Amino acid sequence: MSDLTKIPCTIVTGFLGAGKTTLVRHLLENAGGRRLAVLVNEFGDLGFDGSFIEGCGIEGCTQDDIVELPNGCLCCTVADDFVPALNTLLNRPNPPEHILIETSGLALPKPLVRAFNWPDIRSRVTVDGVIAVVDGPAVASGAFAEDPEALEAQRQADSSVDHENPLEEVFEDQLLCADLIILNKTDQMAAGDKGKVLAEIEEHLPRAVKVIETAHGKVDPTILLGLGAAAEADLESRPSHHETADDHDHDDFDSIAIPVAPVDSPEALVARVERAAEAAGVLRIKGFAPVDGKPMRLVVQGVGTRVAHHFDRPWKAGEARDGRMVVIGLKGFDLSAVEAALRG
Repeated sequence: MSDLTKIPCTIVTGFLGAGKTTLVRHLLENAGGRRLAVLVNEFGDLGFDGSFIEGCGIEGCTQDDIVELPNGCLCCTVADDFVPALNTLLNRPNPPEHILIETSGLALPKPLVRAFNWPDIRSRVTVDGVIAVVDGPAVASGAFAEDPEALEAQRQADSSVDHENPLEEVFEDQLLCADLIILNKTDQMAAGDKGKVLAEIEEHLPRAVKVIETAHGKVDPTILLGLGAAAEADLESRPSHHETADDHDHDDFDSIAIPVAPVDSPEALVARVERAAEAAGVLRIKGFAPVDGKPMRLVVQGVGTRVAHHFDRPWKAGEARDGRMVVIGLKGFDLSAVEAALRG
């Protein structure tokens, strides 16, 4: 089977809170009649991001088109989860024309790209491209490193230090594997910060990769789909700090889902999230909650000290109006402080 007859797959990777799900939703909403399916994964067993796509009311997108893999990072569960799930989509009577794969924010893309050479799927699919979504304001503020200045001083003092932070390694691995980079949230960046982030991205790239600036993940699908990269046959040009899945685990991170009671107003929940984000070691907080007197679900997402919120959809008939916030942080982050802040 030639590459022309294989079903193309686009891997959407990116650091915590970069806007991967927003980008995927935009692609679904602008599919132009093309049959798209989505494999979505989130760190740990929390299964959160899929709820923002599943049952979203997008024309032509059904529940069967969204496959959620909440049982661990895709790059670590290739055999057990990814390959069987991909086969399920491929074996449908009317298989998708293109598959979008949204990885966890902590996933390394290269092991996933390598999986496309597995005998079960290599004759049926190809990696059309790896898209790395970058949270511009977060990178500008050094959010993927605990203390960039202190870490730089350590690097200068100790030549044996290859990488100062596991988060920075993840960020760099995602850039190194990319065929296209989306610099997202540029509407929240000053011109000087944008230039600084673009220069930092350029420093990490071993080859020419186009960087597209955008806000809210709004990119024409014709730019993202149809790259024809066949990335699984081009692994040598995609260096990684973790060349095998066995080298990579998530022992440096913790995640937990915390129930949240109904709130009086969006501002009340935002204030709680802002307080929780101040706890040492917290990287990302995201979730939803019911608001008294409001028929729609309130979504709140925080990266560092930046917190955004919006109403995403009405609560479904018979659906429990239960709130939940997912917190991802460095191993041993102050859970008690986070729980106290989120529960008011």
